[in-house]
Amino acid sequence: MAGHSQFKNIMHRKGAQDAKRAKAFAKLAREIEVAARSSPDPDQNPRLRTAIATARGQNMPNDRINRAIEKATGGGEGDNYEEVRYEGYGPGGVAVIVEALTDNRNRTASEVRSAFSKHGGNLGETNSVSFMFDQVGEVVYPADAASADEMFEGALEAGAADVASSEATHEITCAPEDFGQVVETLTEKFGQPESAGLTWRPQTTVDLNADSARTVLKLIDVLDESDDVQRVAANFEVSDDVMAELTD
Repeated sequence: MAGHSQFKNIMHRKGAQDAKRAKAFAKLAREIEVAARSSPDPDQNPRLRTAIATARGQNMPNDRINRAIEKATGGGEGDNYEEVRYEGYGPGGVAVIVEALTDNRNRTASEVRSAFSKHGGNLGETNSVSFMFDQVGEVVYPADAASADEMFEGALEAGAADVASSEATHEITCAPEDFGQVVETLTEKFGQPESAGLTWRPQTTVDLNADSARTVLKLIDVLDESDDVQRVAANFEVSDDVMAELTD
């Protein structure tokens, strides 16, 4: 397992995901609000449909989802969020993509630049590293949700592109434009997924030693702490031996 997905698993072991739930829901609500401004009808708004599917994949309550849509369509002044993507390199030559929704581009750029510089990285130009990734929809179920064959058949029927089953999870991937439908179909068949969202999947990964891995994980953690940052992706790999050293 590589990149940001591995980082999230490490943080889960440390018991930090629950503590970050409120912040995660706030970021999901911001994405829903921005998506709903063009149309509050998810059937006519693919971006909103994807945002809602992502929120449900993170177990965000329906009333919170509805409040975000109402805020966007209530006719009030509201917040004027702008989409920004930052790209750069972290320690060990790790490529990093940071996606943000911000009402102050200068503030967000300063925070992201500071995080990179303090953790041995540097920002690059737009598209300087994104060519090394593919954007995909990712849906994750625990292994006991279904057998590997059942999950494969269900994902195929839902329109997914691939399924990777292990002792711990089933990871289903699909094209970004199919994400909403895939999540909806899989949820009807297997129940609520463990997680679901759009992600940048690296085409190749960089193996890191413990020191570099520790610094990269800290960089990602700092970036995730920003209220403006929606998603972070990175193309690193950590061996089992290094993982054991990090979690001791």
